[in-house]
Amino acid sequence: MAFVTRREGCPLPQVETWIFDLDNTLYPASCHLFDQVQARMNLFIATRLGLTADQAAELRRRYFREHGTTLRGLMTVDAIDPHEFLAFVHEIELAGVPPDPALVAALARLPGRKIVHTNGSVRHAERLLDHLGIGDAFTGIIDIVAAGFEPKPALDGYRELLRRHAVTPRTALMVEDMARNLVPAARLGMTTAWLRNSLDWASEGAEEEHIHHVVDDLAGFLAAAVPPPEPRS
Repeated sequence: MAFVTRREGCPLPQVETWIFDLDNTLYPASCHLFDQVQARMNLFIATRLGLTADQAAELRRRYFREHGTTLRGLMTVDAIDPHEFLAFVHEIELAGVPPDPALVAALARLPGRKIVHTNGSVRHAERLLDHLGIGDAFTGIIDIVAAGFEPKPALDGYRELLRRHAVTPRTALMVEDMARNLVPAARLGMTTAWLRNSLDWASEGAEEEHIHHVVDDLAGFLAAAVPPPEPRS
């Protein structure tokens, strides 16, 4: 089954704006792409702050817990240039991310606009979208820079998305792999879909009322949202 509806929200055929998280959402978490990002974070922290590899990894985890992202912690505590950090950590190899023809087809058939909302950078998003062959499907990207370096689930980025792209929340649907990042979307009036995965930290808050749909297969969920036209007789 592609998805389970938890609660009645905006009927999927009425969605005018489709909002997608990027990492571990538009490609599977099983690609372990974020492992590369974390390794680059550790290297950056160790080099810039003069720490051992173990110390850098622990600081990365602590800043993530305490500040929402490692970057926010580095900016707040260590006065690190966020643009330098983002450029460094996103220089990763994408060969391990396979093509997904079903997702390409499902996105192409969706009516309305498609927007990416990511805690990464625009450049990182554009590289991945182009690699996946879906760059042309999206009309906009809201990244951590546009959100004033306030990571999801801070409300500022969601409001900036609504403002910049003139999104009407009641006709918008947001797909995320991190359940807690759907709290602001639901509060603003969007329909939400949590893309379930095996990562423990991704399921925090998954049993709450702000989750309208639980998704196991993104392409299948999107395909079911817009059934194919009836064949001509």
